[in-house]
Amino acid sequence: MTSAAVPDHPWLLPNALVAAEPARRSRRTPRDWLVDGAFFLVALGFLAVAHDDARQAAPTFALNAGPAWLLDTDTLVGLLCVAALWLRRRWPVGLALAMLPIAVFSVTAAGAMLVVLFTVVVHRPLPVASGVLGAHLAVVPLSLTVRPDPGMSQPAATVFVATILGAMVAWGMFVRARRQLVVSLRDRAERAEAEQQLRVEQARQVERTRIAREMHDVLAHRISLLSLHAGALEFRPDAAPEEIARAAGVIRSSAHAALEDLRAVIGVLRADTDAPGSATPEPPQPTLTDVPALVRESRSAGMRIEFTDRVTTPEAVPAAIGRTGYRIAQEGLTNARKHAAGAAVDVRLSGGPDEGLTVRIRNRWPVGGPTTPDIPGAGTGLVGVAERVALAGGRLEYGRDGAGDFRLAAWLPWPA
Repeated sequence: MTSAAVPDHPWLLPNALVAAEPARRSRRTPRDWLVDGAFFLVALGFLAVAHDDARQAAPTFALNAGPAWLLDTDTLVGLLCVAALWLRRRWPVGLALAMLPIAVFSVTAAGAMLVVLFTVVVHRPLPVASGVLGAHLAVVPLSLTVRPDPGMSQPAATVFVATILGAMVAWGMFVRARRQLVVSLRDRAERAEAEQQLRVEQARQVERTRIAREMHDVLAHRISLLSLHAGALEFRPDAAPEEIARAAGVIRSSAHAALEDLRAVIGVLRADTDAPGSATPEPPQPTLTDVPALVRESRSAGMRIEFTDRVTTPEAVPAAIGRTGYRIAQEGLTNARKHAAGAAVDVRLSGGPDEGLTVRIRNRWPVGGPTTPDIPGAGTGLVGVAERVALAGGRLEYGRDGAGDFRLAAWLPWPA
C-alpha cells in the first residue's frame, strides 16, 4: 500500500507536519498569492484608517494621537509590519515575537499583528500558539498604559482587545480544524484507492493461478495420453504399419497440443495485465458438453470406457458448474489411465435443474494394487478437484467402494 502524499498547502497538514512545511515549500500557489494579497490590503487599510484617525485625534477607533514624533514613528513601524506579512508563512512565530515589543506603543501595526497571530494559530500546534497569544495578551495592559484610550477605561479597553483576540483565535482554530479534516479525508481517499488497487491486483493473481491450474490439469491429461500411446508402441513392435502410423500421429498431435498448453501456462504466469495491449482473449474453457469429446479422445488412446449421459439439458448447465464437471471427469480418466492401465472405466453424468449435477467415474481396482505411473504427477489432482467442488458448494467422494472398485463421485448444485 502506498503512503499518502504530502498535501500541496500547509493549511492541510496535521500537527506533526506543520513545523517542517516551510522548508518544503519553495513558491506560493495562485491561491497563496490571493490570500496573502488580501491580508496585506486589509492590514494596509487598517493602517491608513488608524493613521488618519490618530492625526485627527478622533477616538472613533479608540486611538490616541500622542505627540507628532510618536505618530510618525508609529506609521513607519506599521508600514514595516504590513510589509513583513509576506514572510508570515515562513516565520509566523518569529514575526509574532518580533512584533511583541511593537505592540506596546504601535496602533497602526495592530492589523498586521492580528494577521500574524491568526497565521500562528492556523499553522502551528496549539501549545506554541497558546504561548505566543499569552505573550501578546500580557502586553495589552502595558500598551493601554502607554497609549491610553480616551473613549473607555483601561479595564474596558483590555476586555475589548481580549475579545478581538479571542474571536481571531476561534476563527483560526476553526480554519485549522477544517483543513485537518480535509487532509484526513484526502488521506482516507488515497488509502482507499491504494487498497482498491491492491484488491484488484490480488484478484488478478487469483485468476491467473486458477487459469494456470486448469491448464495444468489439461496438460497432465494430454501427457498421459501421449504416454499411453508410446507404451502401446513399445509393447506392440509387430503391429501393422497402419496402426503404428496412427499411433505416431496421435503422439505427434498430443505432443503439439501439450506444447501449446505449456506455452499458454507460461503466458498466463508472465502476463502483465497493466501493460498496454498485453491483454489477450482467453480461449473458451471446456464445459459439460465437451465431456463426450474427452471420452472419445481417451477411447482413441486405447482406454475402455462406458459412457452414460443422463443430463436432462446439458446446454443449460451453468458455466461454472459445467467447467467443474468437466474437470472432474478429466481428472478421473487421467487417474484411471495412470494407476489402472487397461482397466475398464465407467463414466456417468446425470442430473438436471434443482436436482443437481452428478459425475461418477468408476474403474476396476487393478490386480496387485495401483501401478506406479510412468509419468509422475504433482499429486494434487484430487486436491484441486476437492477445492473446485467445495467452492461450487457441492460434495466429493473418492476411494474404494464396497465392490472393491475405485470410485470418484461428485455432486454439484444446479439451481433452476
